[in-house]
Amino acid sequence: QVQLVESGGGLVQPGGSLRLSCAAAGSGVARIRTWGYYRQAPGKGREFVADINRGGATDYGDSMKDRVTISRDNANNMVYLQIDTLKPDDTAVYFCNAREAFREYWGRGTQVTVSS
Repeated sequence: QVQLVESGGGLVQPGGSLRLSCAAAGSGVARIRTWGYYRQAPGKGREFVADINRGGATDYGDSMKDRVTISRDNANNMVYLQIDTLKPDDTAVYFCNAREAFREYWGRGTQVTVSS
């Protein structure tokens, strides 16, 4: 099992930045192959934002790829998402995701609201 807890969301003005954190715990952490972030805006489906695999290779979704950076701290089982130049359309719940060979895990999400 793997437990994921996101933090770092909040209210931010347009043009601002946030760093989201995802803390992972549980006996299955060592089996995780890919860590990622998704988001879900009100009334919309869940959207891929970014992921990073065990080797450190990253992938980004088209909607935010120029404004986000995903990184990880293996020693502390943490994954981070730096988001810059935030826009009102970025308002969403951001979820941490972890995938192993045959299972995936989700956190409960952290709310990001971009508004002046």
